[in-house]
Amino acid sequence: MLLRTRTRVRAACASAVAPAAAASGFARHAQLQARWAHGTTADKRRATLKHMIRQGELVRAIECHSGLTGLLVEEVRGANGERFNATWSSSLTSSTTKGKPDIETINTSDRIGIVQDVLEVTTLPMIYDGDTGGLPELFHFTVRSLERLGVSACIIEDKSGLKQNSLFGTDRRQQLEDIDSFCAKIAAGKRAQVTDDFMIFARMESLIAGWGQEEALKRSRAALEAGADGIMIHSKEKSPDEILEFLSEYNRFRGEYPDRGHVVVVPTTYNSITERDLQQAGANIVIHANQLLRAAFPAMQRTAESILNHGRSKEADSELMSVKQILTLIDDNTGLR
Repeated sequence: MLLRTRTRVRAACASAVAPAAAASGFARHAQLQARWAHGTTADKRRATLKHMIRQGELVRAIECHSGLTGLLVEEVRGANGERFNATWSSSLTSSTTKGKPDIETINTSDRIGIVQDVLEVTTLPMIYDGDTGGLPELFHFTVRSLERLGVSACIIEDKSGLKQNSLFGTDRRQQLEDIDSFCAKIAAGKRAQVTDDFMIFARMESLIAGWGQEEALKRSRAALEAGADGIMIHSKEKSPDEILEFLSEYNRFRGEYPDRGHVVVVPTTYNSITERDLQQAGANIVIHANQLLRAAFPAMQRTAESILNHGRSKEADSELMSVKQILTLIDDNTGLR
């Protein structure tokens, strides 16, 4: 069933793939089909992310907030066969899809439900947005739950108090957590994990909070000393300059932490820079953290307004999938016939 479903979703995404890419992609396509036919397991999925990093492969992740977006992300291809090779379970998009603000209003159990929806229909490794992680005693159980499901990594941020989305920057008070307390939380998470495959990344908010490069670097080193597998450096600036400056300095000492010290970047605002340039600067993982949901809402809004304005839906037809496409997008053959 899963293979047939993916075949239909792949057909819906096929227009994004140029004919010239087809021949070169046949071998890989066959390999992927074989993999899909057999599905995956929690252990296999969890190990994939660390393996890609060790092999020097750039991890290109994008947010998935539902099973449908998970199917799309696994199947969509660029003009030359480019693909995403990981998913991101975003706190922002998980909250938004439930009509709630991004202030940790969605509890871990509800977040885990969204994670399971995506994992059920994909084989890609997942990175989980853990917000602040909560108390160390609670973070212990979050790590255990994610690891058991097959999630590859969790990222927690070094902020405290009522969460404020980082993209507000200094327009909202961004309170950084005491570094010793934050490191204790990282250490608790690392003690909780059962396998060597699961990773914990420390999200550095110093640049967001206006504390500067020196503080971001100091906190990054402290997190690595506490056992973090790597760091995520965040910025709300439209230019990538402060990220590149940070990476230049961070690269001076990351080698002191073999098989760790990995770097995650999230170019939401500074998206003029390419993934390749970020990789050359030292990034291992690039996350496109909220674009699918941001694309979906305006499209739905335009359709709703068109129906209201015209008193019918005909004018919106050119923007929509056909009824037959939506009926057959997800295969309902359970294998019983």
